Amino acid sequence: MSAILYYLIVYPVSFLPLRVLYLFSDLFYLFTLGIFSYRKKVIDKNLERSFPALSEIERKLIRKQFYRHFSDLLVEGIKNLSISKGELTKRFIVKNPEVMTALYAKQKSVVLVSGHYNNWEWLITSQSFQFPHKAMGIGMPLSSKFWDKKINQRRQRFGMQVVHAKNFKEAIHALQGDPVAILTLGDQSPPDARKSYWTEFLNQQTAVLFGTEQMAHQFDFSVVYFIVRKVKRGFYEMELKLLCEDPKTMSWGEITEGHTRLLEKEILKHPSYWIWSHKRWKRDVPQDLENLKLEQKAKFNERFKSL
Repeated sequence: MSAILYYLIVYPVSFLPLRVLYLFSDLFYLFTLGIFSYRKKVIDKNLERSFPALSEIERKLIRKQFYRHFSDLLVEGIKNLSISKGELTKRFIVKNPEVMTALYAKQKSVVLVSGHYNNWEWLITSQSFQFPHKAMGIGMPLSSKFWDKKINQRRQRFGMQVVHAKNFKEAIHALQGDPVAILTLGDQSPPDARKSYWTEFLNQQTAVLFGTEQMAHQFDFSVVYFIVRKVKRGFYEMELKLLCEDPKTMSWGEITEGHTRLLEKEILKHPSYWIWSHKRWKRDVPQDLENLKLEQKAKFNERFKSL
């Protein structure tokens, strides 16, 4: 059934112009407002916890704006299956690519980190020709092996290498030659509360993936934060910010705090562009949180700061 849906409907539809696909987005948006409110309980709970000072009316407005944005993301994701390099180049612009160019000139590999904010799919597909670094993306596979294979095949058609999160170390060790830029989205819910970095994020204690910071220290990668902003419908601009060139100069938690605070700042300015339908706060706060942080810091320092 998945193969029939992909080959007969989804992939052929992706060749339609975006102006036509946005008509489907408009219909889906109206559908979510009037008939089927996609993950409404999850969204409302996330918004209530993140914006306790806002009124119910204000939070409903954010939910409505999120549905509008999310509907566009769905059709842009479908378009991503066949969008041309030329069209991506026009629709997804990097504002300050010199940040990456300067690191490449120094033969520095990079961890590119941000969150599920605006259109990250077009970045995954275009990263290999946006920057001089070899492109690699790390993520968890989809539950459907068929859709995971097909979507990643299309993501990789211009040179991106998509790697399972469990196998990224082997993939990095296998690299030879030019520096690599590894794309990570650090706002997913971590699988293990006790291996997470805990911090205040959107008015609540939040478990944050520690992988970006650990990877930077383990492989001596620079860290660049990026944010994708919507210029207008179907057009995005990406801005880069160097968090650190030499991770050895950074203390425990400094990199993770850096990219988490920057993402939070952007969400607070324009909340509707973040994925509120995601069950972000699934992990219970450990009762011994302060002791856990001390243990984590000690292990980190023993591993990376003892030399």
